[in-house]
Amino acid sequence: MQPRVVDISHHNIVKDLGAAAAAGIWGVIHKASQGKAYADPDYDARRVAASAAGMLWGAYHFNTGDNVASQVEWFLAKAKPDDHTLLVLDYEDNRLSQMNIHHAVEFLRLIEAKAGRKAAIYSGNRLKETIDQLGPADSLYMAEHRLWLCQYGQHAVLPHYFAKWWLWQFTGDAVGPMPHNVPGIVAGNGGIDLNTYPGTREQLEGEWA
Repeated sequence: MQPRVVDISHHNIVKDLGAAAAAGIWGVIHKASQGKAYADPDYDARRVAASAAGMLWGAYHFNTGDNVASQVEWFLAKAKPDDHTLLVLDYEDNRLSQMNIHHAVEFLRLIEAKAGRKAAIYSGNRLKETIDQLGPADSLYMAEHRLWLCQYGQHAVLPHYFAKWWLWQFTGDAVGPMPHNVPGIVAGNGGIDLNTYPGTREQLEGEWA
């Protein structure tokens, strides 16, 4: 599996994004925020480093059960997106506090209204287990978004309504197919989150933001 995008947060040690770029990583998606009050302390500095390395830049928001409008405002304030910044809702299990599928749709609609473009959605089992709780209109709206699929293994299984994945996180935490690491980035648990893309760099750039 060829990794093309890495997703990281302050939990990772970044030594040299230039080395990651030289190894074939085209983009970085970094945690920007969580809930309505947490901001990743390494987001801004690594954005500068990614730009210097010629990499695409994205920001993700880790969902909580807090008020959705407050989460959207906080995410946009901390992500500081320009026209080339990928915006992502991280809709995964959060045992302490998590949004439901209806709130995920609300989040995506608010992002589109405020940013003028659709975000992507990152999810795996949680989206598969909850998307059928939506009505037809919201199900189709959800499926209009780029799917960043979390599925560790050799085979991608899609949620209902989605015809394809956009990015596929095929390995993370040293679980899933090799490789588990790339030069310039260190994970404390033996492996970083790596994602593949089925097209060319030019195609990814055209679809990024």
